[in-house]
Amino acid sequence: MKTVTTRTVEYAADGLTMIGHLALPAGTDRRPAVLVGPEGVGLSDVERRRAEALAELGYVALAFDLHGGRYLGDPEEMLARCLPLLAEPDRMRGIGHAALGVLSAEPRTDSDQIAAVGYGTGGAIVLELGRDAAELRAIATVNALTTGRPGDTARIRCPVWAGVGSEDPIMPAGQRDAFAAEMQAAGVDWRLVVYGGAAHAFHHPPVDHPVVPGVGYHPRHAQRAWRDVVDLLSECLPMEG
Repeated sequence: MKTVTTRTVEYAADGLTMIGHLALPAGTDRRPAVLVGPEGVGLSDVERRRAEALAELGYVALAFDLHGGRYLGDPEEMLARCLPLLAEPDRMRGIGHAALGVLSAEPRTDSDQIAAVGYGTGGAIVLELGRDAAELRAIATVNALTTGRPGDTARIRCPVWAGVGSEDPIMPAGQRDAFAAEMQAAGVDWRLVVYGGAAHAFHHPPVDHPVVPGVGYHPRHAQRAWRDVVDLLSECLPMEG
């Protein structure tokens, strides 16, 4: 295993002091970088470990915060925070750009080679970064097939990969179809993978608190989705040396 260095980073966004988790690969050279967005409950060890796994692959990775250092394990509190946020693209973009600015400013980051990977609410945020013409090399979103304001999706400048469970009641077939139609009409280089039998947040290991209905872990598809994300990064963020 390659040596990975981690540290927390504080930055302002959405009127809060956010606390992100930065993971740096071995060495001192500039590397391609990946922004990692969490589910609506907020930044947890799941996303921290994903950032560290990406650093082991050679990427600079920042798992960003949604709630000012808080993890919202109460479903009602999480929905009360996230539903208004998901209805306000400009707020989502502000959270995303703040984190992207932190990642871009990291000396180890090759700021011309940044991708964004998001899960749930974090996935909606990275999509909005794309719709705001952020300079990203790839966008991956898992169980967040959100549609945008008319015309904005045409501003996406990079390939988009999306993954969703076939049995996800929060992102049902109609939402999948709307997302696909929007991407296609905008001329985006897009892919959508539907994981058979998987529910919402199928990638996320079980938690020790209540969850919203329709959430369920699917270990095999979780591994497959991770491999698909890594493959996208390998394609769009080529490593030198």
